[in-house]
Formats: sequence, C-alpha cells, structure tokens
Amino acid sequence: MQFDRKNYTNETLIHLYTALVKPRMIEEKMLVLLRQGKITKWFSGIGQEAISVGSALALAEDEYILPMHRNLGVFTVRNMPFHQLFAQWQGKKSGYTKGRDRSFHFGSQAHHIVGMISHLGPQMGIADGIALANRLKKEKKATLVFTGDGATSEGDFHEAVNVAAVWDLPVLFVIENNGYGLSTPSSEQFRCKQMIDKAIGYGIEGVKIDGNNVLEVFHTIKELAAQIREQPRPILVEAMTFRMRGHEEASGTKYVPKELFEEWSKKDPIERYESYLKEIKVLDEKLIEKIRGEIKQEIEEGLEIVFPQPDPTPHTEEELKDMYAPYQQVVISPSSDKKSNKRFINAITEGLSMAMEKHANLVLMGQDIAEYGGAFKVTEGFVEKFGKERVRNTPLCESAIIGAGLGLSINGYKAMVEMQFADFVTCGFNQIVNNLAKIHYRWGQNADVVVRMPTGAGVAAGPFHSQSNEAWFFHTAGLKIVYPSTPYDAKGLLLAAFEDPNPYLYFEHKAMYRSLAEDIPDDYYTIEIGKANLVSEGTDLSIVTYGMGVHWAKQLVEELSISADILDLRTLLPWDREAVAQTVSKTGKVLVCHEDCLTGGIGGEIAAWIAEHCFEKLDAPVMREGSLDTAVPFSPNLENNFLPKQRIREKLIQLSAY
Repeated sequence: MQFDRKNYTNETLIHLYTALVKPRMIEEKMLVLLRQGKITKWFSGIGQEAISVGSALALAEDEYILPMHRNLGVFTVRNMPFHQLFAQWQGKKSGYTKGRDRSFHFGSQAHHIVGMISHLGPQMGIADGIALANRLKKEKKATLVFTGDGATSEGDFHEAVNVAAVWDLPVLFVIENNGYGLSTPSSEQFRCKQMIDKAIGYGIEGVKIDGNNVLEVFHTIKELAAQIREQPRPILVEAMTFRMRGHEEASGTKYVPKELFEEWSKKDPIERYESYLKEIKVLDEKLIEKIRGEIKQEIEEGLEIVFPQPDPTPHTEEELKDMYAPYQQVVISPSSDKKSNKRFINAITEGLSMAMEKHANLVLMGQDIAEYGGAFKVTEGFVEKFGKERVRNTPLCESAIIGAGLGLSINGYKAMVEMQFADFVTCGFNQIVNNLAKIHYRWGQNADVVVRMPTGAGVAAGPFHSQSNEAWFFHTAGLKIVYPSTPYDAKGLLLAAFEDPNPYLYFEHKAMYRSLAEDIPDDYYTIEIGKANLVSEGTDLSIVTYGMGVHWAKQLVEELSISADILDLRTLLPWDREAVAQTVSKTGKVLVCHEDCLTGGIGGEIAAWIAEHCFEKLDAPVMREGSLDTAVPFSPNLENNFLPKQRIREKLIQLSAY
C-alpha cells in the first residue's frame, strides 16, 4: 500500500486518522455490547472504514450522502452525536427513528444523510433525484451514493446509473467491492473482470481505487467531486476492500477462505495508515493515545446517556399520526362561477397545468410525456409551456424514476411520476410501498410525490393494460389514494394531491378519458381528501363504490327503477367511514362494488367494517360485487363477462327484494 500525501497539511493527515479510528473504536465497543445482549444486531464495517471516512471528508457538508450498512464513518464524519446513534441502535425513543427502524436504516436532513432500506438498490434512484434537484437549482453540488458489489446485480443499479448517464447528473456511484454479497462470492455475482467495466456500457467514466487507502480515497473522491460540480455527469467508483467480519455478526465467516483473511489483514486501513504517519513523523504514540482517549471518553459518555433510557412506550395515536407528514388541508373554492365543458382527460390536463403554474418546484417525469405528450396526450404542449427541465422524458425504468421523485422531494421539490399504464407500476412497487410510504414514519422525511396511474378495463387492452390495482396499495399505510369518477373530481382531487406533502397514487380511468364530459370550474380549486360524494339519494338501498362503479350504479338504478343512495368514495385512502355509516343507517341495505377483482378488493374491507360497526342498522346482509378472479381478458365478449356490471345488476335486484 503506497501513501501519497500530496500537498495535504499535517493537520489534514491527523484529521483523517482521527476520523478513521473513531468508527473502528465504536464498532469494537458495539461488538462487546452485542455479546452482552445490549444491542441485537450489527453490520460490521471493520476493514472498510477508509471508504466511508475518505468519501465523507472529501465532500462539502451540505452535499448529500446515501450510505449503506457498512458506512458508520459517514455518520461519524458528519458529527452525528454518538449518544443519538447509540440510541438508534438500541431502539430507543431518542434515536433517529424513535425505535421504529434498525442500525443504519435512517437519515437526517440536518446532516444531509439519506437513510437506506434493506432492499439496498433503491438508494441509487434517490441519489439521481437529489442530484437532479441540484441541477435544477443551478447549484454546483455533488451527490454520493454507496452500494455493494452484490447490489450491482439488482435492476435498481442499472436503472439509476443509466438515468444519471442520460441526464448528466452529478452523482458518484461508489461500489464497495468487498468480494461477497453475504456469502455469495463475486465470481457468482458477475462475469466482468472488474466493476468499472460496467461503466463502459453506460457511456460514463469508471475509476478504480484502493478502498483501504484513506489518502487515495479522500484525494480521488475530492477530485472527482470537484469535476462533476463544474461538469455535471455521473462517475462509477470501484473501491477495492474486504469484509473482515460476517455480512452481519450472526452470519459468521466460515464460507470465506482463511488465506483471504490473512492477505487482507495485512492491508488494515488503520494500521497501515498509522504506520505511515509514524514514518513521516506526523504521528507518535503520545498523540495516538490522546486521540484514542478522547474518542473512548466520547463513547463512554454517550453510553451513560442512553443506557438509563427506557424502551419506547407505545402510543397508538402517535404511531398512526407519524405515518404521514403533518398537513391540514384547506379546501380551495373556485374564485368565480365561470365554467366550461371539459372531458375527463382535459380536466386532468388542466389540473396538471395549474399545478405547474402554482408550484414552481414541481417536476413532471414519465415515459414519452415531453414532446409526444404521453401515451394518452395528457401532457401535450407542456414542454412548450414549462420547458424540458420540468417536463422530463425518462428511460423505461419505473423504479429509478419513482426513486428520483423521492430524491427531488428530499432536496426541496415536488414530483409527479406518470405510469404509462397502472399495470407497469409493478416495476416500481418497492419504491412506493417501502420508500415513499414509510420514510416519514421512519425518520421524519416526507415524500412529496404524486404517481399518476392510468387504470381500468373496458377498452379491450388485455391482461397487462387493463388491471385495477388500487387494492395492492390500499393495504400500505403512509400512502394516500384517490380515484375520481368525474371531470370535476379529476381536476379537484389532482390539485389537492399536489398541495399535500405526502405521497399520492392518483388513479384515472382510461375509458373515461374521452367518453365523459361535464361543466367544471375554469378556476383553481381543490376537493377535500377523505370526503366521499353522495352522487344521488334514495330510500331503498345504498351503493358504495368508486370509479367506473359510479357510472354503472347510476345506469342500473335508473333501469331498475330503484331509489338508491349512490356514494362515490373518491378517496380510497383514507376512506370516508362517516359517510358510509350515514348511508347505511339511512337505508339499511348496502351493496359495495368496484371494478377490481372481488377477492382481496377494497370492497371486502368496507363490507367488513359495515358488518362490524353498522350491524344494528342493517335490514339485509352486506353484499358486494367485483370483477371475476381472473386476469383481464382481451376479447370484448370475455372482458364484458369479466367486468361486474351484469352481476351488480343481479345483486341490486336480490338486495332490493330482500
């Protein structure tokens, strides 16, 4: 290992040494506490400290870093109080996640650190969004995201690096190549000779460094960060290192050949750097003792603060409240009575345009949404009006773009991501349910992202362009879900979603785009989130539904001459329990129906709630109906049989006669 001090002062060299020793001493203490049962899990970075420390010290304090399991040095370099770090690892209320998440699964805006999730790869898409925000703000900043050699096999790695390359984003993708993904060696992870070979395929630079040489890491990252601040572009950095302990302590290291430990133990980043500093007379035993003594004191003082703290006391109300960023909606009414006849699709377009005008920090992203105007032409003309920086075509990579939306939110922007079809959201599912939905609950960071979802059948588009998949997300706390059935609601709910700093899924039925029109206000207005709409009133029975179900219900009650309340939920998460209870209490009979498949649909939850909370008001069993429990067929005849309209008709006759 060759050290080159360049022109760095003695103070800088000693600062690097101190920063290198600190995470090692903390880890050594944590391993003792793990054996004593005072912490429950630990991911060791022993032997890899130079990568975290050198990288973090090379960046400006206000530049974002997205760390992984073995990057304790990032947290210590950014001067996070040790007592709060230890509270995090013990699951105490004073930790960064209030006891809700483990080890390094947290972030801090104050320290410009973005916490990881266990799925590893999604961090890289978030880094893209943070870097994009810096570019939009004309700020010369770099973003650095860590990943392991194993995680480079994930699709998220490809998507994020490709997006960064296409958009010239100033991101340093630092791969900690320690030879193993848990127990799987690199030879079983990839066939390329080295990780930087991957950079060639994306048309970007790749730089390989000795990850155990803190001076090399520090100097290289410092130089590369300076370059991409001035000439924005991504760079792939492969830092060669070795994991001296297990993936986490419980997994052990029996699968690693002993000769590798012997080889790499001679390359210990602290021992080698310490020897070098002694050789050049920058460090001596007295100073080493002083540095280590101060760190030990800091650790002991931190432990003294945290050890007496009790385990968190559950408060259900607080747990529920913290799933969402604080927000009190103020409904905005139109400023005049002026109205125009607009189709469903035009209402969405107008709502998007008004949101872009009101929120200068709103960025739209999606496949073909720029000059082409999107698959359904919702954003046609937006590039000319708002520019390509804010109306962005994306590569085909749902996960990275939803992640980028979150990154934009972290760095002060609002984001809209258009799924070309709601069906395609499967490719970005993890980002929605594990990142957008949980991030505020975990460490108080909101996700100001709206995902638009063209949904529904009835247009003979087959199994992969017709699904109603709102129930997939209805189960996920932290999300808000709206599903308009009219042009009026389409505009008002969309504008309301953009006002709210929480993540939204906005479902828009494709079959309504050009088949449905009504007079709606020309002005800006919003609709109350969580408030159902009583579409029509009657006395015989109640129909609780949403989306296309509203229009089926209206047509069927007229055909059958049934006097019915038709309640359009409009908002699915949260849904309006009070309105449901009121209509059930009024008529005593209720049918819950939707276009989605019957089993596991949202109607099942609502029907169960009615049975539990409104039982004494019922004059008949709660009935429900939905589409067949099959995939959506292509043939119009088969699709009509799949959809529930005829079965809803039969249920209405049955319920009316009960």
